[in-house]
Amino acid sequence: MDIAGSAWPLYKLQALVVGLVVGLLLLVVTSSVDVAVLAAAGAATLRWVLGSAMLVGSRHAHHG
Repeated sequence: MDIAGSAWPLYKLQALVVGLVVGLLLLVVTSSVDVAVLAAAGAATLRWVLGSAMLVGSRHAHHG
């Protein structure tokens, strides 16, 4: 995906959206900024790492 002239893999955008959604939902449900920020950061990081790992894995499968 092209953002401001720079190519971004879809999993990075998904990670940002996941983090925002989790953070906002938990902020509304718990009214705790600490819980919302930590959970959002964890969810976004998990999506980012899994997306990156799947991308690397698919590259190795095609070049193996």
